[in-house]
Amino acid sequence: MPKPTNLIAFFAILCFHISIAQENALLIPDSIPFQLKNKANSVIRQNKMVIEIKDYNHMIVTNNRIVTVFNKYGDSDAGTYESYSNNVSIRDLEARVYDAKGNEIKKFREKDFIDESAVDGISLYSDNRVKYLDYTPINYPYTIVYESEVDYRTTAFLPSWYPIEGYYSSTQNAEYQIINNSSSTVKVKTENFGDYGIEKFSDFHYKASNLMSIAPESYSPPYKTFAPNLKAALTEFDMEGVKGVNNNWTDFGQWMNDKLITGTQELPEAVKSEVKALTANATTDLEKAKIVYEYMQGKTRYISVQVGIGGWKPMYASDVDRLGYGDCKALTNYTKSLLDEVGVPSYYTIIYGDKDIRNIDKEFSATQGNHAILCLPNNGDYVWLECTNQTVPFGYIANFTDDRDALIITPDGGKIVHTTVYKDKDNILNTKATIELDASGNIVAKVNLESLGSQYRTHERLLYKTHKDQELYYKEYWDYINNLSIISKSLTNDKDNVVFTENVSVEGLKYATKAGNRLLFQPNVFNRVTKAPPRYKKRKLPVEVDRGFVDYDEFIIKLPSSIQVEALQDDINISNKFGEYEFSIKQINDNELLFKRKFLLKKGNFPKEDYKDFRAFWLKVVKYDKSKIALIKKS
Repeated sequence: MPKPTNLIAFFAILCFHISIAQENALLIPDSIPFQLKNKANSVIRQNKMVIEIKDYNHMIVTNNRIVTVFNKYGDSDAGTYESYSNNVSIRDLEARVYDAKGNEIKKFREKDFIDESAVDGISLYSDNRVKYLDYTPINYPYTIVYESEVDYRTTAFLPSWYPIEGYYSSTQNAEYQIINNSSSTVKVKTENFGDYGIEKFSDFHYKASNLMSIAPESYSPPYKTFAPNLKAALTEFDMEGVKGVNNNWTDFGQWMNDKLITGTQELPEAVKSEVKALTANATTDLEKAKIVYEYMQGKTRYISVQVGIGGWKPMYASDVDRLGYGDCKALTNYTKSLLDEVGVPSYYTIIYGDKDIRNIDKEFSATQGNHAILCLPNNGDYVWLECTNQTVPFGYIANFTDDRDALIITPDGGKIVHTTVYKDKDNILNTKATIELDASGNIVAKVNLESLGSQYRTHERLLYKTHKDQELYYKEYWDYINNLSIISKSLTNDKDNVVFTENVSVEGLKYATKAGNRLLFQPNVFNRVTKAPPRYKKRKLPVEVDRGFVDYDEFIIKLPSSIQVEALQDDINISNKFGEYEFSIKQINDNELLFKRKFLLKKGNFPKEDYKDFRAFWLKVVKYDKSKIALIKKS
């Protein structure tokens, strides 16, 4: 019978060889289960992340990652990069590349990684740097093995976990573990784990296997709201030398107020006097705030400055005033400082800024958000100020920070509140036109467009384009009009009432098509929906319309004396839970027709089973927007 020591040695060798065999299998693309390859640009063969928390201000993160990439769209999924700074150091960094047969073709040490500043295209400077692998593949598929160990002397941001990392990427094996050797409590929140069979070994240790890729679908919620994910935070943490407390949003906000914002708001005496003089005759806080906001807009410009405590501490207000620039934190803080001087209360606010609506998680206090704006309490409600945009109207935040939960920093701590919701009926595009048709089917028209609500911002951007780009915009906007020429245009921006007006004169050749002695004319000349959302064989994601809108159209169509109406389209009226559509064309005299249209798309969330009906509604809009009337030559 073998001795116990020999048995131990035998099993140790056996386990070692099994481990080597398993890793070798992960290097060969042919060993990937078929279902994981379906609609996948890459497969995460293995991603094991271990976060060892040594103290409230010290953690070490190790990552062992193996990724098979099938095409150029999957190259960015390799994830071969690490950021570092004065408080974050890279201990180990290595990558190896394997071909389709599992043969090693390239090895990279830390010195082979590109090392550069993490400044982006809109940043002035940053104290962060990044090391990344710039590998150009010779053939696909290839597999990359990536190993790193990073030492953090700051713990404000514990790594989150997305078992499925993004669209068109499958996961064969992924593991996430926190080892807490500190006296600080770790908070963890998991979301959307239910349908993915994710194993839970403890509150801080999870494993996922064989998760198929997710394909994006039109009118679906943002990825981060439905994908499985885990977020973690410490109740006592360190943000680059500043100790923080994070039991709830109240004390997290109190920490921000006391440690990051207080002491940054002193202004030069001359500026104090100037803003007080400017607002001397204002009779309300809102009137004062508007004067101060426009003063700030005229004096500063936005530029990212990612320095300070984790990029979270704003520049001094006096420095912003002296330099004339700042990032979102600095300009928000500067505006707050100016308002303080004229006695108008306001709150520094942390938020997620993006066209997709993303909330600060009210149930999980942590260092969340990517943007700062300013909040003004106003008779039980709030007015929101975007301080990085030097042209936006006072109180206007549509399409970037609207309709989401945000964290306001009050003297009593943090508080979650919801930003302005731009309602369907207020997001208006009014299009009016007078259209003259000749006997050859050519048109000349004067078009007036007025945009309000969330549609204001979409059209107001035109004001800052070049003359050439403005003309290109209209040609793309009305791309179904053959040989469109822009004769003249004028743009008017009413910032007080938040209305943008476009007056455009155009002509188009052969707009109406000849059919024998008839002209076939499409009366919806200037606001046509030409495409419906795509068809899916099996819809997988819910339906979300995050911003509704309403379009009103009214066109006078003048016919030449040689043409008369042969047949008109019947009135159309559609109303359902997704919206409304109305279409009518009437003859108001011998030579004039009146076209009217209304298209309302409602904001809302619907189950995936509703997508077929949702798309059917759009298809009807496309159909009727393209409908034609018959005109015939007078005998």
